[in-house]
Amino acid sequence: MLSIRKIGIIGRTYRHLNRYRQILTIFFKYGFGEFVELLKIEQYLEIGMQMISRQHREQTERLSRAERVRMAFEELGSTFIKLGQVMSTQPGLIPIDLVNELTRLQDNVPASPFDAISEVLREDLGRPVNVVFASIDKTPIASASIAQVYSAVLLTGERVAVKVRRPGIKKTVEADLEIMMYLAGLMERNIEEFAPHRPVQIVEEFARALERELDFTIEATNIERFKRQFSGDETIHVPRVFREYTTGRVLVMEHIDGIKISDVARLEAEGYDKKLLTKRGTDVTLKQVFNHGFFHADPHPGNIFVLPGNVICPLDFGLVGNVALKHREMFVDLLDALVHQNVSDTTDVLLKLAIWDDEPNRLALERDVAEFIGQHLYKPLKEMDLGSLLHHLLEMLTRHRLRIPPNVFLMIKAIATVEGIARRLDPDFDIITHATPFLRRVKLARFSPFRIASATARTAADLGRFARQFPGELLDITRMIKGEKIAFQMEIRGLKTLLSTMDQVSNRLSFSIIIGALLIGSAMIIATKIPPLVFGMSLLGIIGFAGAAIMGVWLLIAILRKGRL
Repeated sequence: MLSIRKIGIIGRTYRHLNRYRQILTIFFKYGFGEFVELLKIEQYLEIGMQMISRQHREQTERLSRAERVRMAFEELGSTFIKLGQVMSTQPGLIPIDLVNELTRLQDNVPASPFDAISEVLREDLGRPVNVVFASIDKTPIASASIAQVYSAVLLTGERVAVKVRRPGIKKTVEADLEIMMYLAGLMERNIEEFAPHRPVQIVEEFARALERELDFTIEATNIERFKRQFSGDETIHVPRVFREYTTGRVLVMEHIDGIKISDVARLEAEGYDKKLLTKRGTDVTLKQVFNHGFFHADPHPGNIFVLPGNVICPLDFGLVGNVALKHREMFVDLLDALVHQNVSDTTDVLLKLAIWDDEPNRLALERDVAEFIGQHLYKPLKEMDLGSLLHHLLEMLTRHRLRIPPNVFLMIKAIATVEGIARRLDPDFDIITHATPFLRRVKLARFSPFRIASATARTAADLGRFARQFPGELLDITRMIKGEKIAFQMEIRGLKTLLSTMDQVSNRLSFSIIIGALLIGSAMIIATKIPPLVFGMSLLGIIGFAGAAIMGVWLLIAILRKGRL
């Protein structure tokens, strides 16, 4: 289990101070000095700043921010390269331009000495290397940030590829993660621009992803699952895993001799059928996504080989994706709505598919969806670039602060990557037309008798569970109310208006009664000629009539101002 210490511990203990200073210096070197100042950690940069020339800073500042982040991550090494690769799968957490730039990160680093690798093999396999392998090439055939791959031959004569985790890489990763977590906390607290992108959440997600990648038994399980999925399919070959030699740090699998699918010239020279390879390679990905919901999430050209007979062979199963049936169906609905240029349906599916913190403005989103469809969909399907289409769709969602779930984004990215490879093999290839049978099967599956019966059974089970549990839960609530453990607060909306109206009515009635009493009283006083008299009439009666008249006019004006008599 990776160890990430609590945010802020570096500030108290100055753990890994030299590495901390190196990281900050490289960020400053690539033009992020203003963020360093905002984080209030300039004291760690005094030496590093003197080593960076003004000319270099001016050169890097001409580049885009995304390019500078990518270059800084490459210079910072293994852990940051992996961080960038994980970030490139999280379009909801970082801007889309940064997602695109981080996909370009190169993962080639100098190899560790074979003596150190041999020691890892001896510790994990429990015996010397020459007891397990008849021979092993001491020069790696691949060297990445986490592991190195060697060609070897087992004592049984089988050729294998041996993937070995770099010695000490776990401690290096944990130290870098500790620093990342501290910096992420500072960014979230001190830089308002970064807070919405949740830097702490990015580091936490990265730690989980890296933990899975460091354990080769997980990759072995992924390979075996793929092998079961395509059992009996002669168009694809999934390498065999040798479980008896596989541990958390060592993965031994069948050695593959093939041609990279990106090596078009060699494929042509050796007589491979490029159109057939295009069809088969696309089918492999579409089957993974739409039939199984478990797919290779990094199908770039270096991870796909071609074997004799135009057989597709995927490699490197460290990054895989799982996509639930409901998300697959929503993605199919989205493509269907886009192809049919239905703005309302497209907006509905996007809102169901996406995640958001604040309720989006539907009218504004519909307007942008209409504009998007107008720009991209009024052309023949054959001329559409699915990768470009989905990229611009993600940009639009980002503007509305909508986030695509990471598993769905990985699915979209895998399909778009395969489309790019297919277009290199066959420029006339139309992936949307080719995918139509898969999309149709997903839509029709909703109405299969088995699916309907299963849904009905689940609903019946839920209702039965509710019927059994509700009386007891209602009794518990009643007991809690009696024990004064629950307090209810009731608010009747509109009551204030009702009370105000009633008050107004009662005031008018009171006014009317007073006016009537004044009129009757004044008439009686005048009739009885109570002195003092004025022109033979009682002065008190005259004053009463005047008061009643004034109050009557006042009441009439108030009623007329309200517009109701």
